[in-house]
Amino acid sequence: MPPSGTLVLKSTKDRQAELASLPVVPARHPWRWVGVVVVLVLAAQFVHGLVTNPGWDWPTFARYFTAESVIRAVGTTIVLTVLGTVLGFALGVVVALLRMSRSPLLQAVGWTYVWAFRSIPLIVQLLFWFNISYLYQRLSVGIPFGPEFYSFETVQLISPMGAAVLGLALHQAAYAAEIVRSGVISVEPGQLEAAAALGIPKGRQFRRIVLPQAMRAILPNAANEVISLFKGTSVVSVMAIGELFYQVQVIYGRNARVVALLMVATVWYIILTTLLSIGQHYVERYFAKGARR
Repeated sequence: MPPSGTLVLKSTKDRQAELASLPVVPARHPWRWVGVVVVLVLAAQFVHGLVTNPGWDWPTFARYFTAESVIRAVGTTIVLTVLGTVLGFALGVVVALLRMSRSPLLQAVGWTYVWAFRSIPLIVQLLFWFNISYLYQRLSVGIPFGPEFYSFETVQLISPMGAAVLGLALHQAAYAAEIVRSGVISVEPGQLEAAAALGIPKGRQFRRIVLPQAMRAILPNAANEVISLFKGTSVVSVMAIGELFYQVQVIYGRNARVVALLMVATVWYIILTTLLSIGQHYVERYFAKGARR
């Protein structure tokens, strides 16, 4: 009688032979193909309408897409976005530190800032800063409740561009503060405790432990905020600043080619948003080192 192990081996071989003799049937997904066909048909109809519908007025679009006034307006939009982002996130880091402070008073100040600037619509904030001279005709520097050393008129203090940058930055800071705070608190506290036990200085703990991990949580939300700010710069058109949306409004106000000029702004927004998304991809990939294979 053969050993029990031989019987098990024969049984395994028989099982493998049985499985090998079974027919291999590929998985079929008929409804998936139906969905693909429907999407392709709808996409083809949309593209056909874009090409053949004279209402889109592509000759006017081509004439104004690279017009000098439009290019200048694109530059103004980029400047507003960059300044609003840099100043907003710089102030947002400070507000986030206030929110995470151990002082109840500083926590209250940070929370109040976030609550106030997230509650007030951006257009209201912009108009408020644009009309600041109505509330405060003069500002002075001196001892609080005491003598003044220097005073000046506020009429020329804030230009429309300055009011736009100030309003965008203060508004952005409220959202940036919560993004930064959420990224920092997402880092496991035990890692900092282990680093402190090893005698690693606090500055190095932040640079080498907290920041790389926090950035992976901060970057996606921060990129969304930058893109939202980029498109939100169109709100400053109420202050007659020559950004992209305001400029196309001026042009179609003269020639009545509304759709074509709106498409000019739309395509520029799409191009610049795509460039921001590509930059986001590479920055995220840089900070994902060590976390992904």
